[in-house]
Amino acid sequence: MNNSALLIIDVQNGMFSEKDPVYKASCLLKTLKQLILRARSISVPIIYIQHNGREGHPLELGTQGWEIHSAIEPTATDEIIQKTTPDSFFHTSLAEKLAENKINHLVIAGIQSDICVDTTCRRAFSRGFDITLVSDGHSTWGSNELTAQQIIDHHNGVLQWFAKIASVKEIHFS
Repeated sequence: MNNSALLIIDVQNGMFSEKDPVYKASCLLKTLKQLILRARSISVPIIYIQHNGREGHPLELGTQGWEIHSAIEPTATDEIIQKTTPDSFFHTSLAEKLAENKINHLVIAGIQSDICVDTTCRRAFSRGFDITLVSDGHSTWGSNELTAQQIIDHHNGVLQWFAKIASVKEIHFS
């Protein structure tokens, strides 16, 4: 039987700026709230990954933009792991926390599909974790070449080599 945890990556205020919010911001927050409530209802550990940006970055350490979005605010029982790169495992305590709790299955959601979510999925796979990526629980911004939805769809396709891809409706914690 899998021992699961919900991993929420970089859902911080700076990702929701009025000028340039993450794609489908309100839908993403609604989806994440559903996941969090479901996880809490059966005592599945919730781990927030919080990016510590450099000075001037939208997620600059210690600023209002760095804070985890209030719509999905952590509780005292949740873990918060600080990171400085797109890899949630690199120079963090994530692997140790997962080992302490005998977690072998990660349900992954958050921001940015093409950077931190992608990198963390691949690294978790390389570390031997069973992974479920919430297909409608991650988001990003468009680029000059692709829309945000195209990037999300592309990563849902590519990351199927590393993770089970499931919508929020299909997520069942164990």
